[in-house]
Amino acid sequence: MRSPRVVVELLHIVGGLAAAIVLTAGAAWSYPMGREIIWACGGAAMVATVAMGVTPLRRAVAEDRA
Repeated sequence: MRSPRVVVELLHIVGGLAAAIVLTAGAAWSYPMGREIIWACGGAAMVATVAMGVTPLRRAVAEDRA
């Protein structure tokens, strides 16, 4: 069973990804001429969201094991 810290960190990452997807999809829908660029920027934001969540997640796993 995962500790609450690990679950919270995973939920933060999933929530950030969900928000990025919704905002990117809305922006791409509202400006179809820039759809490719908008999705590229949204993809970069999603990668950054995961990258920023890795360190806190690793910390939570390490505290769980200790």
